[in-house]
Amino acid sequence: MIKVKLEKTNNDIDKISISGHSGYQESGSDIVCASVSSICITTVNAIIRIDSEAIDYDEKEGYLTVDIKKHTTVIDILIQNMIELLYELEEDYKNYIKIDE
Repeated sequence: MIKVKLEKTNNDIDKISISGHSGYQESGSDIVCASVSSICITTVNAIIRIDSEAIDYDEKEGYLTVDIKKHTTVIDILIQNMIELLYELEEDYKNYIKIDE
């Protein structure tokens, strides 16, 4: 199962930790893992293009952490969009992804 942990201060998301593999299908054919990876890496790359100092991130096989260092309207919209997409996946694949706030 993929586990997503959100750490917040007030309503601002300060840290996102994603770990594990969904187990939906074999590695290389797993649409849940591929979706999570695509959503998250696209968001990280967009934020870095806007402001390379806005986040710190660490990516390894089956693991991603994103520390949000700057909150701007655009950065927060991108993060919120990422979280909403992950919630949609959780709704469709409840046994394979879990989000904890």
